Amino acid sequence: MQGEPRQNGGAHDDEGGSDAGDAEPSSETSSRSSPSVAADPSAGASDPLAAAQAEATRFKDAWLRSAADFDNFRKRTRRELEEARRGGREDLLKTLMPVFDNLERAIQSSQRAADVKAVADGLSMVQRQFVDALGREGITRIPTIGRPFDPGVHEAIQQVETADHAPGTVIAEVQPGYTQGDRLVRAAMVVVAKPKSDDGGAPSSNDAAS
Repeated sequence: MQGEPRQNGGAHDDEGGSDAGDAEPSSETSSRSSPSVAADPSAGASDPLAAAQAEATRFKDAWLRSAADFDNFRKRTRRELEEARRGGREDLLKTLMPVFDNLERAIQSSQRAADVKAVADGLSMVQRQFVDALGREGITRIPTIGRPFDPGVHEAIQQVETADHAPGTVIAEVQPGYTQGDRLVRAAMVVVAKPKSDDGGAPSSNDAAS
């Protein structure tokens, strides 16, 4: 009878020991399985390559739209410039047409006129009308004779030795020049004075020796 409690105690110890032994593996198993259960932080992130390709596509579309807009702007600007030039030429022609009409009448009258002075007066009137028409368009004739030579508006085609004018002075106009505001339309062709050479009347050494 005394041996039974010892058996029971031993059995109790075995059960207790088995409980303790069963508890430890469960904790280890949970600890080992925890990493596999945790979510991958990069699983929900987007693909970097796909994002870069989408960004490149957006930039390409924006560039194509900008290129198309610039091409349309260039064509529109060119068309507007052509229309402005055409309009300017038409306005100038309308201004000059009355001058051409009067010049034609003067030529017809000169063929029947016996008075040369009347023809000259008619031509002078046409010339004044032409100058006035240019003046209304902002075109003015460049002053030449008696003015110092200005390479910005004058084109010297000849130099003449003279003591009557200061060197560098314009003494004749071959073709008139015109400006429109600050813009040179055509340079004036002029003749410019230069100082006379000193040895022009001096005797040569051979003449002096003789």
